[in-house]
Formats: sequence, C-alpha cells, structure tokens
Amino acid sequence: MQDAQLILPAPAKLNLMLHILGRRADGYHQLQTLFQFLDHGDELGFSLRQDGEIHLRTEVPGVPHDSNLIVRAARRLQAESGCRLGADIWLDKRLPMGGGIGGGSSDAATTLLALDRLWNLGWSEDRLAELGLTLGADVPVFVRGRAAFAEGVGEQLTPVQLPEPWFLVAVPQVFVSTAEVFSDPELTRDTPPIKVRSLLEGGGRNDCQPVVEKRYPDVRNALILLSKFTSAKLTGTGACVFGSFPSKSDADKVSRQLPASLPSFVAQGRNISMLHRKLQGLA
Repeated sequence: MQDAQLILPAPAKLNLMLHILGRRADGYHQLQTLFQFLDHGDELGFSLRQDGEIHLRTEVPGVPHDSNLIVRAARRLQAESGCRLGADIWLDKRLPMGGGIGGGSSDAATTLLALDRLWNLGWSEDRLAELGLTLGADVPVFVRGRAAFAEGVGEQLTPVQLPEPWFLVAVPQVFVSTAEVFSDPELTRDTPPIKVRSLLEGGGRNDCQPVVEKRYPDVRNALILLSKFTSAKLTGTGACVFGSFPSKSDADKVSRQLPASLPSFVAQGRNISMLHRKLQGLA
C-alpha cells in the first residue's frame, strides 16, 4: 500500500429493511430495500501501470485473482473505455465476506471510481453505475454514494435523508450464501410494495431473516443476544446483524458485553459514503 498513488475507502452498508415482492422471469427477485452507509470499511490503494496489466497485489484467501470483483471491475472498465493503461491494486480487507454489508460490491465500486480518476477517463456517475450493475446489483449504490431507497433488483435508487445513528454490527463467524437464501422455498416472495414515504415514517423488515435464522443457528443466536439491548435486525442476506444507538458510547457499552466468540464493530450511519466524502476532498 505504501507504493499507492491513490488510497480510497470502500465503505460498508446496511440494509435497514429488505422486502421481497416477487420473482422475475429471469430468476432475479423484485425487491425494495433501504441502504445506508457506515463509516467503516475496506481500504484500497491504486498505482498506475503503463503496460495495461491489472494486478491485485493482495492475496484474498479462497478467491482466485481473476475472479475477484476488484480485478473484474478494473478489466471491465478497461475494456469498455478502451483504456490501455493498467494498475497495481492493494487491498486492506476489513469487511467479512458473506456478511451482507457489501464488502465485494463496495470494493468494485471504489475500483471503478478510482481508476476513472487515475486513468483520466472522465466518465459520469451514471455511466459508472450502469457498468457497476453488470458486476453486481449492489455496486451502483456504492458508485453513487448516497443513502437510498432501492427497487427493482436493487438498481433503481431514490436518494433519501435518514437519521445518522451509531450502529453496533455483530459478525457471526459463518459465511451465508446469498444464492441459497434466495432459492429457499420458504422465502417470502409476496410482500406488497410500499412507498418510500411510509417507510421513512418507520416500519419495514427483512424478509430473508427467517430463512437465515433457520439455516444458520449462529446468526439466530446473535440476533437473540443483541435483541436483549436493542431492536436487532439482519442486514441483506446476512450474516451480520445490527442494532442502532443514539451515541457511540451507548453502542460501545453493549459491544463490550458481547462474548469474544461474536466479533463486532461500532460505526456511524452515513447518508453520504466516506468514499464520496474523500473524493470531494480530493476534487
């Protein structure tokens, strides 16, 4: 990372609610969800290469180099833009994989925004978000960097202003397969659509939570434990669970009471992602 010309964060996100409205003809699910960012995440470093090669210099256990979303994002941008430059990329991985807090998607979005800058492409946010959607349904919200009510498969985004509480996020030590959760026959797929206004007035649940609790006892136990202190919810398809608090000290106090077998972190909810705040500072 010390050789990087540009170092940027890749923030976590929470799904404050997640409703599954139905299954589309293409197999994807029609959903409604509410995204908010956290001031906590991975960090990536980028340096220019003149030979067109893309090298992720950090090995990620269990993920082959060419399959990593960071590498795929870089190569997709390279191909679509016709750019002949390359990049060395470093990753400080802090977010768990399979945690439902957007680690891989956020890394991909940061890569797109960083290389657009490093390669002087001048792509619009719309164009980068459209490219990001080909990499994953959650990538566009990270490209845009604003808390949002999302519809469709998660790509139709309406920016929203939300309170910015402190969150305690517990990290059960299991990897939850999103594909397994969405293919489970017991998953609720007929929740009626709601308007963003009624959602912001309170309400909403995570339709995936009952399925994940049944399949993953560690997640169910974490929800039971955190529910002793606050209203605990699952984010995305999990495995991470969270609760909100009015202050950092309140969240820290509960964090200290969780067992060592259940890692956790405390971070503030943000309507503008720390990636975009950093980019604004560089402008």
